[in-house]
Amino acid sequence: MRKIAILLVWLTLPGTMLAQRLTAHAALLDSVLVQPRAYAPLPRANDSFWRDSLPATLRQSYISYGERELEKPWPLLPLTAFADFKTNGNRTRYEGLCFERRRHLAVLVMAETVEGTGRFLSAIVDGLGALCEETWWGIPAHYKYKVPVSGEQTVDLFNAETAALVAWTLYLLQPQLSAFAPQLVSRLQSEIDRRLLRPVLKNDYWWKRAGMNWNPWICSNWLTCVLFCESDRGRQVQAVGQILQATDAFINAYKDDGGCDEGPGYWDRAAASMYEVLNTLRQATSGAIDLSHDKKVQAMGSYVYKTYIANDYCTTFADMHTNKAVMQPAVLYPMGCFLDDAVMRRMASYAARCQDYDHEGGRLFYESHNFPSLARELPFLVHYRQMQQEQAAEPLLRDVWLPDLQVMTARRGSLYVAMKGGHNGESHNHNDVGSFVVYADGQPLLIDPGTGEYTAKTFSKERYTIWTMQSAYHNLPQVNGVDQQDGDQYGARVVDYRPGRLTLDLVGAYPSQAALTRWHRSVALDRRRLTVTEDYQLAEWRSPVKLMLMTVVRPDVSRPGRVLLGSHAVSYDARQLEVGVDDLSPRLDNVQQHTWGTAMYRIVFTVKGDALRNRIQYTIQ
Repeated sequence: MRKIAILLVWLTLPGTMLAQRLTAHAALLDSVLVQPRAYAPLPRANDSFWRDSLPATLRQSYISYGERELEKPWPLLPLTAFADFKTNGNRTRYEGLCFERRRHLAVLVMAETVEGTGRFLSAIVDGLGALCEETWWGIPAHYKYKVPVSGEQTVDLFNAETAALVAWTLYLLQPQLSAFAPQLVSRLQSEIDRRLLRPVLKNDYWWKRAGMNWNPWICSNWLTCVLFCESDRGRQVQAVGQILQATDAFINAYKDDGGCDEGPGYWDRAAASMYEVLNTLRQATSGAIDLSHDKKVQAMGSYVYKTYIANDYCTTFADMHTNKAVMQPAVLYPMGCFLDDAVMRRMASYAARCQDYDHEGGRLFYESHNFPSLARELPFLVHYRQMQQEQAAEPLLRDVWLPDLQVMTARRGSLYVAMKGGHNGESHNHNDVGSFVVYADGQPLLIDPGTGEYTAKTFSKERYTIWTMQSAYHNLPQVNGVDQQDGDQYGARVVDYRPGRLTLDLVGAYPSQAALTRWHRSVALDRRRLTVTEDYQLAEWRSPVKLMLMTVVRPDVSRPGRVLLGSHAVSYDARQLEVGVDDLSPRLDNVQQHTWGTAMYRIVFTVKGDALRNRIQYTIQ
């Protein structure tokens, strides 16, 4: 008991890093961590909880989707599809097949868990066998060879997530699987050990020190596999120690405001996966390790609703494959409970009611993530009855200011604006320093286009040849024909913030070729309009300054001084600016069309004259 007490005191020391709290005290970690393979966070599939504690309609929805999967064959994973990435840059063909196989298994396991009759067991066995016969569990974009090699078990996101899917299946159904064939259980445990537990322990992967989603996403699944499957106490403690170090590196990489520079689209696998690590640690140490009241951890959680707009929309800064917020009760409600965050809990309840989770839970589980996560759905179901008693509320915050990330949002009347500063070396970066988005009546008006399908170019030296990454396709100036440059040395300086108003100095976001000596952009929102002021000075004039505005509403520019966007308008001084419109619709790929529809336009304001000093103002209302 004295060792545990010392540990608890150490955990409360202000400013002490998580790794320092534990890795320097291995004996204390050894004294509080659950014994190998003794971790039991929730009822197993043979427990009556799953039959007695869930709404009948919800339980049946999972069973119905399991019945659908019974009729489907297991997808084949051709080597030629794996080779696509190295051959032609395509990621989606193999990933689609790979994720569908895992979705198939997860849905069957969920159905068997809530029904408990053994009806789905044969199909589950076949799915597990299919996974065992895969050479590698990850995806080609994260692999160095054109085809998978059994001796190269690189630990990537989906190698780890697949291992956790198998580990959860073992935890839930081990007696049933052993009754079928004890050799199958041994094989599955051996595969997790060979593909994940051993290579991740011995290799100093870059992501163990990273401040982006790979770190907690892998660690959450790695920790699950360690606790469910690792049989050796020494290796178990060593692995958890490494996970603590990695989680510490992730948290320390964030600033105090908790802002996610990867954007809302990656919060789901950044801060939300960090929560899964921390919650699992709290459970596995009987509460001895508990960061639920840590201010930075709480701030990292709240980012999800601080970037929420309305009608499920969120800001689309950085790489976004959707314009929708993380409206997943299975993520939000357990995390809200862990953090004691009433706004997050109510957001989860609001989402669940809007989605009719009581009847649609099976479909929502089926469609969630790249493939469904038992690690998220099952703990959520343990909280389900509690969530049903929660007050439901959409998180419509009036003002948000994240001073470290340099993101502001404001809501007045029917208008919403979000603006970002920061720098152009952020994770999943777009060259978008100083850009803003506007929503009116809860619908997109001026947008950030997000990103399209990932290809070999996306995370290569050719990233900024992709149009969605360029400042010319964000709501930004082009100065002397020069766009913003990528790199963390290119950034903004905050001139002034007050609720509803942000002024940024954008000079630092442009290379010297822009010949820019001053650019103060001010965005100010009141109940009637958004006013944008561009106050700039050039060292020399080489070509006209242009101001870009991106929209999915067809612009009507027939009337000088006003650009009509449906029932809203951008008003400008026609003596200063002339306007044109580029139709970008032909550029949209499947991901972008799914996000925005089939139309996208760029409004281009061109500044008249060759003045070196200028002040331009336009309004949106």
